[in-house]
Amino acid sequence: MKALRPFAKVRALHKRRDRSDKVSARVQRMLVKSLYAQPSSLAIGALATVSAAFVAAWIADRNELYIAAILLSVIAVARIVAALGLSPDSEGNSTAKLEFVYEVGAFSFALVLGCTAAFTILIGTTTQVEVLMVANALGYGIGVSARNAGRLTIAIGQLSLSCVPIALAAFWTGSPGFIALGLTILLLIPAMISIASNIFNVLRDSIASAETSAKLADRMKILARTDVVTGLANRAGLNHAMVETMMSIDDDSHLALIWIDLDRFKEVNDLLGHPVGDRVLSEVARRLSDVCPEGSTVSRFGGDEFVIFCPITDRKHAELLASEIHAEIMGPMRIDGDRLEVRASLGVALLPEDGADTDTLMQSADLALYHAKIGGRGQTRFFDASMTRDLVRRREIEDELRAAIQREELSIFFQPIVDLETGRIRTFEALVRWFHPVKGELRPDEFIPVAEETGVIVTLGNWITAQAARVAATWPEDVTVAVNLSPLQIRAPGAALGIRNALREAGLDPHRLELEVTESLFVEDNHATSNFIQELSDIGVKFALDDFGTGYSSLGYINKYPFNKIKVDRSFVSGKNVGRKSDAIIRAVAEMGSTLEMEIVAEGLETIDQVEAVLEAGCTLGQGFYFSRAVPDYLAAMLLTQEREGDTKKVVG
Repeated sequence: MKALRPFAKVRALHKRRDRSDKVSARVQRMLVKSLYAQPSSLAIGALATVSAAFVAAWIADRNELYIAAILLSVIAVARIVAALGLSPDSEGNSTAKLEFVYEVGAFSFALVLGCTAAFTILIGTTTQVEVLMVANALGYGIGVSARNAGRLTIAIGQLSLSCVPIALAAFWTGSPGFIALGLTILLLIPAMISIASNIFNVLRDSIASAETSAKLADRMKILARTDVVTGLANRAGLNHAMVETMMSIDDDSHLALIWIDLDRFKEVNDLLGHPVGDRVLSEVARRLSDVCPEGSTVSRFGGDEFVIFCPITDRKHAELLASEIHAEIMGPMRIDGDRLEVRASLGVALLPEDGADTDTLMQSADLALYHAKIGGRGQTRFFDASMTRDLVRRREIEDELRAAIQREELSIFFQPIVDLETGRIRTFEALVRWFHPVKGELRPDEFIPVAEETGVIVTLGNWITAQAARVAATWPEDVTVAVNLSPLQIRAPGAALGIRNALREAGLDPHRLELEVTESLFVEDNHATSNFIQELSDIGVKFALDDFGTGYSSLGYINKYPFNKIKVDRSFVSGKNVGRKSDAIIRAVAEMGSTLEMEIVAEGLETIDQVEAVLEAGCTLGQGFYFSRAVPDYLAAMLLTQEREGDTKKVVG
C-alpha cells in the first residue's frame, strides 16, 4: 500500500491542475488585477527599500552599493510607471501582457534587492548596514508574498529571489550566526509559500464562486459581522442582530443586555502570549454560547469584552442567567498544560425597564459594568437609576477638582505617627482635604477614586507631594513626612522626576520623605514601578508598605523592594473582627519587622488599651485619634513645639 502512495499524490496533483485549468479567464484576469491594486502601496514599499539602500551605501561608502541603489531606483520608477500606465480594466491590455510586465519588474527588483543584501554580508560591512539591508530584503519578500498571492508564481518568485541570495551568502561566510540566519531563511521560505498558497486558493475559489453564484455577497456580509478569533458576532453583527430583534419583538417582550469584561486579561497576553490569549477568548466564547438561551446573540464586542443580547422572562430569569454566565466564565480552563482561571465583571440592563431602545440599553449596561469594575471587579451589577446620578456626580467632581487645584481650595493636613516607646512624634502623614466653597468639606473617599479613574490623580499627587515637602522643610530635621502615592501616579511618565523636583524646590533632604504605597501597586509586575522605587531609594527616599494585610499580600514584595516601614491596616487594630486571630497577625508582622529591621506602624489607634496591645505585640510606631487627628500645618508645628518644650499633654486636633 505504501508503494501506491506516490501515485495517489500524482493523481491528486493532476486533479488540482485540472481544477486550475477550469478556472475561467475572467477569474484569472481578476487575480492579475489584484497585482495592480493600490499602486500607492507599491510606491511606498519601493521608496522605503530604495531609501534604505542609499543609506546603506552612504554608511558603508561603497560604490557597488550606490550602483545597486540606483538600479533599484530605476526599476522602482519603471514599475510605478507601468502600474499607473497599464490599466487592468482596459480590454486592450491582455491578461498575459499585464502579468508579464509585472513579472519582469517584480523579479528584477527582488533579485537586485536580495543580491544587494547578500553582498553586504559577503564584503563584511558594518553590522548596521547588514541588518538594514537584510531586514529590508526579508521584509520585502515576506510582504510581497502575501500582497501578490493572487499570482502564486510571482509571489514565490519574489520571495525566493529576495531571500535565497541572503541564505547563500550567510552559508558562504561559515559564521555560526550567519549559518543560523541561513537556516532560518530556508525554513521561512516554505512557510511563506504555504501561506501565500493558502491566500491564493482562497482568492481563486472566492472569485470563482462569485462568478457562478450570488451567494458570495451573503457570505461576505456574514464575514463582516463575524469575529475572526471567536467565531461570534462582532460589533457590526451585534448591531445588526439587535436591530432585527427590536423590529420583530412584541411590546410586552423582555430582553437582557449583558456586557462582560474579562478582568486583567492583559496579563494573560503579556505573560503567555497572544496566541494563548486568543484561545482563552475562544474558550470563553464557547462557554457563553453553551449557557445562553436559544435566540440569544453572543458577540465579542472588542478586545476582552463580550456582549450578550438575549430574551428573558423576567428580572429573576436575568439574574439567574447572569449568575450562570459568571460561573461558566470563571470555571478553570486548561490551555497547553497551563491551568487558567479567568475572572469577569458583568453589567446588565433590561428592556423595557432600563431602556426602550438599543442605544439606551447599551448605555445602561455599560454604566452597570463600570460600577461592577470600580466596586472591586469580579462582580455582576444590574443597572439602576442611581448609577446615572452617580456618574453625573463623578463628572461634576472631576471638573471641579481640576479647578480646585488651581483655585487652591485643597489643603494638606498632617496626622502624627508616634514612637510607642517614647511618645515622641517621628513622622507626619500628609492627607489632602477639600473645602468646597459651596458644598463644604468633601471626603477623600469621594474625590480620590474619581481622581484615579480620570487621571487627575497624577496632577493631584504631585501637588500634594510638593506642598507636604515645603511644610516638612520647616520642621526639626529628625521629623519626616509621609505621602501616599497612587499606582497611577507612580506609573506616569516622569513620576520620579516629579518627586525629585518637589524635594529640590522645598529644600527637603530626601531622607526625610517617606512614600507610602499599597500592595495593589505590585499586582502587575511593572518595570516602571521597579525603576521608580529604585531611582528614589538611591537618593535616600524611604518607602512604606501601607494597609498591609488587606490586599494581595505577599512576602515577595517585602523581599524585592527596599521597604523601611510596614503599616498594619486599622482593621486589625480597631475593626469589627479584632480578636485573637488579629492579635496573632499583628505579632507575626511585628516579629518579621524586628527580624528585618523594619518599623511596624499600627494604624487606627483610638484607646489606651489598643496602644498597649500593639506595643506589647511588638509594633514600634502608632497612628490614630488617640494621639491626634489630622491637623493643619500650623497645628502640626504647634505639636512639635510643645513636644520640644517638654509638654507631655496629649493634644487632640
